[in-house]
Formats: sequence, C-alpha cells, structure tokens
Amino acid sequence: MKVVDIADEIYREMGSPSDTSVPTISFWIRSNIGALNNHTNMEFTIDGTTLEISYLDDDDVAISLDLEEVSILKKMYLIYDYDNKLRTVTGASSWDSVLEIDDAGTKIKKVNKSEIGKTLAGAKKEEQLQLNNLINSYKLRE
Repeated sequence: MKVVDIADEIYREMGSPSDTSVPTISFWIRSNIGALNNHTNMEFTIDGTTLEISYLDDDDVAISLDLEEVSILKKMYLIYDYDNKLRTVTGASSWDSVLEIDDAGTKIKKVNKSEIGKTLAGAKKEEQLQLNNLINSYKLRE
C-alpha cells in the first residue's frame, strides 16, 4: 500500500480537518515507519520511487502492508494528533481564569481549556489502549 493512500484514508477518517492535509500526514507516515517496525517487529521499507510500503519475505519478494499493519499505523497517527492538540491547548498562554461573565443581559462564557485538555488526554489514553490492543493482537497472530 502506498504512503499517500494511507494518508488519504487517515485524512478522510478524521473528517477532513482544516488544520492538517494529506501531504502532512504522508510526511508523518514516512517519518514514523521505524516506529511501526518497532511495534510490529517487522522491517518495513518505503520504495523511493513508488512510495509503496512493503517488507521482503524469505524469498526476497516485496510484500505490501496488511490491513492490520495499516490500522496500527492509523492509530499511531491519531495518538500523534491528540498529542499535538494537547500541547496546543495546555500551553501557558491558553489558561483562562474567566469562565463566565453576566452583565445587563449580556452573557460571555469562555471555554475552559483545562477541561478541554482533560478531555483530549482521556481520548489520547483511550487511543493508546486501543493501539496496545492492536499491537498485541498482531503479535499473537504472527
């Protein structure tokens, strides 16, 4: 399977967010093939001309990624994305002390970014658990 195909799947599954793009995700995939290798105990490589991700079997025949390996890579990206969002939300300048102002019939309510951070951290933790389950299932299958 090609890097760009996986990146496109990730982008679409995330709902085509405006803060990222297929090329950005493709770059992340190319940069993190080593982490996929560590998780799966495989030796995936990316062909320089076709950008196809594969590994060589015992007969030196290139075998493309399975759906299980693609799902591990997708989950890895989701965790990376949650981590980026957490860093953005929990930056020192993002803490708001005023949550709600009510004056003369006008109401202003700011978003509590610490609560958003807690929600994102919980979602990231859940994604990490799912990634660990995918990796364990993959290793048991292999």
